[in-house]
Amino acid sequence: MSASPIDQILGAVQRPTIDRPFGVHLWPIFDKVFTAIKGYHPQDFDFQPHVTPMSTMKETAALIFTYYVVIFGGRELMRNRPAFKLNVPFMVHNFYLTAISGILLALFTEELIPTLYNKGLFFAICDVKGGWTNHLVILYYLNYLTKYLELIDTVFLVLKKKPLTFLHCYHHGATALLCYTQLIGLTSVSWVPITLNLMVHVVMYWYYFQSARGIRIWWKEWITRLQIIQFVIDLVFVYFASYTYFTSTYFKWMPNAGQCAGEEFAAFAGMGIISSYLLLFISFYIATYKKDGKRPTGRKAARSLKDAELPDIAAITQGKIQPAKKANGNAAAATPGRVTRSRKA
Repeated sequence: MSASPIDQILGAVQRPTIDRPFGVHLWPIFDKVFTAIKGYHPQDFDFQPHVTPMSTMKETAALIFTYYVVIFGGRELMRNRPAFKLNVPFMVHNFYLTAISGILLALFTEELIPTLYNKGLFFAICDVKGGWTNHLVILYYLNYLTKYLELIDTVFLVLKKKPLTFLHCYHHGATALLCYTQLIGLTSVSWVPITLNLMVHVVMYWYYFQSARGIRIWWKEWITRLQIIQFVIDLVFVYFASYTYFTSTYFKWMPNAGQCAGEEFAAFAGMGIISSYLLLFISFYIATYKKDGKRPTGRKAARSLKDAELPDIAAITQGKIQPAKKANGNAAAATPGRVTRSRKA
């Protein structure tokens, strides 16, 4: 009797090494699954801008526009209708996003650790052979497609009649656009923000999944901290790669470390969008956890970020956020017109 796939995997587990950081080679497993579905090997995937599905600006813009029409139109349709519970679909949604993020992160890690160890960091973020290999390109593309799956987050908010705030709606559309620009721009540094984002998403979506099950987790504030740290690290790498590209191309008299692969529009898109994320999430953190020097307690502290939205940035800057009223000594539930929290990195 032949061994089952699980037994084969367990039998292949070895002591972790640079080439096999998890003790088992993950790519052959991914190869078998991908080939069974698509009929060709993932490393043979040929990404062609304006040819591969979802690789044109027209397609990307159409889906993002449809997203906004659906959520804002849906909000109007739900205005006089009762909210849906949707707890089980909500849990399923968060569980499969946790799993997808974890699998992609593991595959990225297996591909990148040998390159970083053998060739160094600069080679990995700037050389086209370091950050834009056949193995990495299919992972970039799959990660890009997941950005459209994540748009379902907002559909849940609409059906549950939760507020649609600026950060949440802006972030989802901008992230899909950001991933598109980096794919088309062939940027080798892409793996840095992608892997950090996947790591945050594993933690974040697992938190949402557990919250939907009614389990309280004390480290909710750390999700926002991780998001902010993620954007700071992203910007260090993106600004460095952009500086290296522009100085080596146009200002050769300025000090630089060499040349960096990628297109100019992708560099500007990366710097602009990620910088806006950092400012917005810092504002969120201050408004949510540091207002009046007090941290949320009781029900307010236990409330899932999935069910509450980020205070609108204009409301923060204009001082229009109103304190919650007390009811029988407990933290009050959200009142009509009150600005509430956000989610999502």
